[in-house]
Amino acid sequence: MNIREHYSLRALNTFGLEVKARYFCTLATLGGLRTVWQWQQQYPDLPILFLGGGSNMLFVEDFPGLVVHIKLMERTIIGSDAEYTYVKAGAGENWHDFVRWTIDKGLAGLENLSLIPGTVGAAPMQNIGAYGVELKDHAYEIFAVDWKTAEMRHFSVAECGFGYRNSRFKSLEPNRWLIASVTFQLPNKPTWHLDYAGVKEQLTGEVTARSISDAIIHIRQSKLPDPAQLGNAGSFFKNPMISDEHYQTLKEQYPHLSGWVLEEGVKVSAGWLIDQCGWKGKRFGDAGTYERHALVLVNHGQASGAQIWQLALDIIDSVEQRFGITLEPEPNVVGKPMLSQRMPNVVLTQP
Repeated sequence: MNIREHYSLRALNTFGLEVKARYFCTLATLGGLRTVWQWQQQYPDLPILFLGGGSNMLFVEDFPGLVVHIKLMERTIIGSDAEYTYVKAGAGENWHDFVRWTIDKGLAGLENLSLIPGTVGAAPMQNIGAYGVELKDHAYEIFAVDWKTAEMRHFSVAECGFGYRNSRFKSLEPNRWLIASVTFQLPNKPTWHLDYAGVKEQLTGEVTARSISDAIIHIRQSKLPDPAQLGNAGSFFKNPMISDEHYQTLKEQYPHLSGWVLEEGVKVSAGWLIDQCGWKGKRFGDAGTYERHALVLVNHGQASGAQIWQLALDIIDSVEQRFGITLEPEPNVVGKPMLSQRMPNVVLTQP
């Protein structure tokens, strides 16, 4: 496995940021980890970052260590029973391409997750979700390498600690596990999820996994910019959860505020909060918010990661001051924590 130096990551992050890795390599087989461990022994004080599609990553500076680009490829139907068909995918597979492949094979379950950028290996990290479906709803098992012991471990869904845009791999044990593959259980008798606004309106004729996937692709393309044309990482902030009391207080002041009542509290729209603060379509140099959706931060060409992150902090401050709600970023922010002492999840990724 060839390790390169001063490697540009512009094509490997969907913000299109011109950042470099001090060292870089591609991992096509798990056997290549031996080279990565040897490199770590040679440079024990430098960090290692495992990178998939770069769709959930904001680099605020050049990466001073080794970036390992995951290219573990596999698509296999491994079996079936009376209820499910089991499909295994390698961590390096493009997520959307994999979803469409399952549909081509006559399988259903993942259609609502169409056109989400990134790789299969990155999907469980934040338990991706859209249009009423989350990855955890169809995940069966995950195989991951323990970076500390070099051992492969099997995780059942219950052991993954899935939550809203979260998992044990992201929050409980960050930087410990390298996800190698994910196995999904897809129902032989699917249940369609069509209640999300706009989905039914896009459907014509017979409802199938393909027609739902096509509808959601159309909806996402109408709302979100194509990273190939305008750098972005999709929704930049999570929808916040607040107490019922807090929600009722805000509802009296803002009757148009929508909320979704859950066991943990009431989930409100981060996009609505940001829009009410006047951020939609704003631009500061080449860093800005998307003109059609305030929740999407964009790079108009030459913005730096630090400039985009500063815009994010300004948005967080304004929403907090007006609504008393602290927004939390969805992307992993890679850089020095001195950029903001208020956001402890912003850390330089360590081996």
